[in-house]
Amino acid sequence: MKRIVFMGTPQIAATILDELLHSEHEVIAVVTQPDRPKGRGNQLTESPVKELALQHGIMVYQPERIKEEGFFEKLQELAPDMIIVAAFGQFLPKMVLELPPYGCINVHASLLPKYRGAAPIQWAILNGEEKTGVTIMHMEAGIDTGDMILQEEVLIAPDETGESLHDKLAAAGGRALLLALKQIEEGTAAREPQDNDASSYVKILDKTFGNLDFTQPAIVLERHIRGLNPWPCAYSFWNGKNIKFWVSHSMNPEKENGIQPGTVAEITKNEIRIQTGSGLLCITELQLQGKKRMTAAEFLRGNAMKTGDIFTKEV
Repeated sequence: MKRIVFMGTPQIAATILDELLHSEHEVIAVVTQPDRPKGRGNQLTESPVKELALQHGIMVYQPERIKEEGFFEKLQELAPDMIIVAAFGQFLPKMVLELPPYGCINVHASLLPKYRGAAPIQWAILNGEEKTGVTIMHMEAGIDTGDMILQEEVLIAPDETGESLHDKLAAAGGRALLLALKQIEEGTAAREPQDNDASSYVKILDKTFGNLDFTQPAIVLERHIRGLNPWPCAYSFWNGKNIKFWVSHSMNPEKENGIQPGTVAEITKNEIRIQTGSGLLCITELQLQGKKRMTAAEFLRGNAMKTGDIFTKEV
């Protein structure tokens, strides 16, 4: 493909773009979200896709909205053969979808039609899936509803986190995209309609989603901690302070002991065991508000936590 415009924003899109840049295809421009305030200093920060594009001397466009006046004319001047989209963060209007002769292709981090929409990586872990993957698809007006070209499956490990699965899917997305482009150029690419009856949509996550509800089973909370690692991160409150949970496991799902969910039921040398709606959630790595991430053993040496203490959803 000789003239590609790439649209994407976060790290997963940058990984896919990097794969594309090391192929025979020509990326003539990149479109990404505007620089946003980030971190404690609230400084304007470039997206990972913009950083990578500038390193390679590629022209970067950052419209606040794709529909804003004058941007479509810029796309027309670029005359791309194809537009490739990966986690861009904006919907493409019909006039953009119909502009390139080879259409607009999307790299989506799930096995469509499951997990259409935002945050498919985290939700695959939250829901206890054993596998997920990436789908390369033709874009249309609906949310992730276009015909599929190909898919690549990725297994979800028992200790998989949102971060580790992100990295697996980013690598798979780059591989699958290059294969799909080869098939498109050869005229052998499939156009498989999605089964809308088997579809599911997932909502975007925010920081409040990480606030644990200890009335849920321990196995669900353990997946919550893994799926939200590193962002937005699972957390609760103890002694009026926020505590983030990084690593955990569950035990005794069948044991009934009458202890209130959220109560510290047991403390061992290396674990803090919290009663849940079913079983114990055993915390092995955590982070107290204003402190660095540490093991449970390190935390217990410096903090007077005891059995009977209660974790709460609010301060």
